[in-house]
Parts: sequence; C-alpha cells; structure tokens
Amino acid sequence: MTSFFFSSSSPPSLPSLTFPLYTHNSPPPLPACTPTLSSLYTSCTVDFTSLSLPTPLPFAIPPPVLFTILFTLLVVGFEYYLDVRQARQFRDKEEPKELFEIVAKVEKEVKDKPSKTKDGEKEGDNKKESLSSRMRSQFTSSSAYGLDKLTFSQLTKLVSILETLAYLLLGLFPYFWTLSCAAGAKFGWNEKDDEIKISCFFFIISTFAGEITQLPFSLYSQFVIEEKHGFNKNTLGLFVTDKLKSQALTYAIGSPFLALLLKIVHTFGEKFYIYVWGLLLFFSIFMLTVYPAFIMPMFNKFTPLEEGELKTKIEDLAGTINYPLTKLFVIDGSKRSSHSNAFMFGFGKNKRIVLFDTLLNQVNENELLSILGHELGHWALSHTAINFLVTQLYFGAAFYTFGIFQDYPQLYAAFGFPMDGVPSIVALFLFFQTVWAPVDKVISFLLTLNSRSCEYQADKYSIAKLRQTGLKSGLTKIHLENLGAMKVDWIYSMYHHSHPTLGERLKRMGEEEAKLVKMD
Repeated sequence: MTSFFFSSSSPPSLPSLTFPLYTHNSPPPLPACTPTLSSLYTSCTVDFTSLSLPTPLPFAIPPPVLFTILFTLLVVGFEYYLDVRQARQFRDKEEPKELFEIVAKVEKEVKDKPSKTKDGEKEGDNKKESLSSRMRSQFTSSSAYGLDKLTFSQLTKLVSILETLAYLLLGLFPYFWTLSCAAGAKFGWNEKDDEIKISCFFFIISTFAGEITQLPFSLYSQFVIEEKHGFNKNTLGLFVTDKLKSQALTYAIGSPFLALLLKIVHTFGEKFYIYVWGLLLFFSIFMLTVYPAFIMPMFNKFTPLEEGELKTKIEDLAGTINYPLTKLFVIDGSKRSSHSNAFMFGFGKNKRIVLFDTLLNQVNENELLSILGHELGHWALSHTAINFLVTQLYFGAAFYTFGIFQDYPQLYAAFGFPMDGVPSIVALFLFFQTVWAPVDKVISFLLTLNSRSCEYQADKYSIAKLRQTGLKSGLTKIHLENLGAMKVDWIYSMYHHSHPTLGERLKRMGEEEAKLVKMD
C-alpha cells in the first residue's frame, strides 16, 4: 500500500532516536518495555518502532517521560478548550444585560444614600460620567483588552509546551548539570564531593535560561499589550533595572536557601522531609516579613499616609476588630502601571497596610474604607492564617512524597542520568515536573475554589459586620479602571479565577444587604 506521505510503496528508512537525546555521563541504553503504569518503576524505554502503527515512529521514550508529555498535553488541551470558550465571550458583541442592570441598581443606591467627599460634595457630583454609562462605553475596550491578553496567554502556553518538550526530549536537565559540573571543575570541585556547590551553579544556569526565554514575552506584555490599552507607565530603563535586581535577589537568597535544603536532604536520611518542612516554615515567615519591609522598597517608594481624616478613619476601622495596625503606607504603583491594589502584611502585633497611589485616585473615601473592610475581613475570618497553614501542609506532603520517590532512581534514569548518580536538585526539579504535577493541578484547582468562597465571606464581613456601604460601587470602579472582563465563561472563571466575577459578587452583596434590611 502506498503511503499518502511518500511516493514509494514504503516509507524511507529513518535513523532511530532514543530520548532524551543528551544524557549525563552517557549511561547505558535502557531496554525496551510496554507503556504501562508499572513501567514507571522500571528502567526501560517505549520502542515505538515495534508498535503496530500505520507508520512506525523511529524513536524510543522512557515511560516517565512519555507520561509527563501526555499529561502536559492533556492539561494544555483542556486549558485551550477553556480559552476558546472565553474568547467567544470576548468576541460576542451583545452587552451583558444582567451585569448592567446590577450596576445600575448599585448606582441608584449610591445616589439615594450619598456620602461625603473630602470637599463636602455629594458622591457622584464631581463625576462626569455615571457608572452605568462608563460600563457601556467601556464594554468594547474591556473585551478587546481581555482578548489581547487571552491570545497572548495562548502563545505563551505554546512556547511553554515547546520548552517542556525541549527539557524532556533533548535532555536539557542533564546538559545543564554537565555545564554546572564543568563550571565547578574550574574551582576544583567534583560531582561526588561537591554536589551542593555544583547544585548552586545548576540553579543559577537553569534560572537564567528560564529568564531569557521569558524575557521577550515580558517585554511584549508590558510595552505592547499594556501600552496599547493605556496601563503601561514603565520605561525600558526601569524594566531592565527591575529585572537585574530581581535576578540578583533570586541568586543571593535562593542559592544559600537551596544549599541548606540540600544539606538537610543529604544529612537526615529518610526523615529529611520533617526538617525540610521546618526550614520551609522558617523561610516562609522570613520572606513574609522581609519581602514587604526590605525587598519591595528596593523597587517602590513607601510613603507614610499623611495625617488627616482618612488615616484616622482607617485606624478606627482597624480598631473595631482589634487589628494591630502600626503603620499605613502609600506605594508609588503608578510609576509602573495604572492598575491598583492594596495589601496588608506583618506578624503578631506589628501589622501594616499598604495602599497603591492609583487606588486613592480611583475611589472615594467611603469606598476605600469598604475595600479595606473586605481585606480586614480576610484577617478576622482567619483566611490568611488558614492559607498559610495549607501552604505549609502542601510543602510537607510534597517533600514526604519526594522522599518516597527517591527510592525509585529508575524515574530519574529515564531523564538522562545514571541510576546511581542522580543529583538531589535534579531529582527535585524532575519530581515536581513529573510525579507531583498532576497532584499540584488538583490542589491548585481546589485552592482556587476555596479562594472564591473566601472572597464572598470577606465581602459579607465588610457589609454585615463592619457596616461598610461603599464596597459595591468601589469594586465596580476598580473593575472599570482596570478594564476587567464583563462577560466571563463560567467554567473558565471557575478554573482560572481566584475571585468570583464582578456580577457574581455584586449580586451576592445585594442579597446580604437585603438580609440586613430585614434584620434592622
């Protein structure tokens, strides 16, 4: 039978390839096997030349590599399906009537119960355009911004897949390790006695390679997409400076931490995961304290909120729930972007609140207090503490499972390393990219669902407990200022978004306010 792809009666002979193409220290070739779950724990390759296929494939792949590729393709295929669903929403020209009706109702409530601005004017008197009008006028631009970001994310996912395939099939992990050994040899280090030192080189090389591949996408996102839609305030000089600072901090903090982690793995035997968990707990607390207090000021200017009525009201609001607020800052977020934000940090009785200068310009005083009431709700309802605890349990479970798979060097041999010489850092990288990847996807989805629930609870706390009245209009304004999506596919949102949609939140808050009216 003549193949459709070839003019002769049989396809031409192709050279047989065994993946990964590059291996460290040239381990002996692995025997052939069939692609089953049990073959994950054996040292072998799936020989596609012997399978009953219309056109035999001239290569062989170890089962762990094959399963990793298939899982990656499955996830990307599902996410692409969700992207297609969401793209339809962005391309749909029909206005979201339900959202517009909810916003119109919010606007009517604001007019019926006006608050006072700093100048004593009624809220809305100094606004040229109503929320409803802005919502309608920005519908097209909001969809265009969302579609641009979605299309760009599809491109980055495609490149990410190609990068993953390159690591798995070309053998970039063993290649980077060989480069690291060569660099270490110049200092008189050898692979057996100085693995931790060489691992730091591996960390730097692999991190730098990842940064290089991501750099064009970061530039395009910042200076094309964000610029096109009016959000970019960054300069090329500031962008480069930020990147250099970030890389320097990554190496300066990450290398000693990695060395200590690997030392624990090598020293404490089968129970190493207990001590690693303790290290990660300490490091998490350290970074939560150090990052906003010392690292963020390297990138942004923190200015104490000026004395006045706003500061007093924020302090009074925090005092109503005994939130131990010690400092209030304004950060110059407008230096890089017109997007807005606010966050809290600190441990024990040393809590701080940081407001982006863009946020102060986008909402009025009443709305700002309501938004902070939402953030304080997360603290009062222990969402922050629970998330921290879940993160630590996640780390503990991950490293406990990693300890189990250390007994299966066949897994790592499949990726181009000799069975008796898999470096711990490489084992960690491969474990999280293969065995733990499906677990991580499931846990991430469950955490996203939990986060959405927590957002509803914090909204309710601001309205019902703290009796704040500006949350709905405040969130609507922020949504408009950031060109948030107005039409969102429900499956896409449930899978990707840690926050419910604006319409869902406004509707739920309206129900909570109706309950308060009945109670009063």
